[in-house]
Amino acid sequence: MAGINRFCVMATLQAARAHLLGLKLEEAYSWGLNKAIFYAAAKRGFKGGSGRTSELKATENRPPEARPDVFRLGDDIAFGEVRGGRMVFTIGGKVQSEAEFKRQVASRFGEKFSAAWRDALDLLRNYDRDTLLSQNAFYRDVYKPNRDSLVEKWSGLVDAQVKKEKTAGRPSRP
Repeated sequence: MAGINRFCVMATLQAARAHLLGLKLEEAYSWGLNKAIFYAAAKRGFKGGSGRTSELKATENRPPEARPDVFRLGDDIAFGEVRGGRMVFTIGGKVQSEAEFKRQVASRFGEKFSAAWRDALDLLRNYDRDTLLSQNAFYRDVYKPNRDSLVEKWSGLVDAQVKKEKTAGRPSRP
């Protein structure tokens, strides 16, 4: 089991943020994974990829209707497209679907994802709407001060579940 890390925390908090700001759950999961991938790439310096990062920066001053593939959530933006009546977000030409969120993020929590999801929603309800609408305020005031404590808390949830499964004789997750 790979465990809970900052990537999982970012994806979960971003998904909860998007959901509280009005995205449907499936769309919110897509947003959360998209933003976690974006921040991970930013940390590495956007090595490789399709070069769409410069395209994204170039769209910031354009009205949204000039770029129908750009979705805005507050002052945050991401490339997106509608598939099956739902918005899905893309980065580097790859779609971040609900299924991908579940595979890359939720699966690390096992049965404890719903508890972590409730924690994320409860945490975000302590912040005003303007903080959630601001990319910088969200990162600075919500994610950054809480990320390590959430890694520890959520890892503890998962570890306790794995220990419980082992003592009950059930096979643990890989």
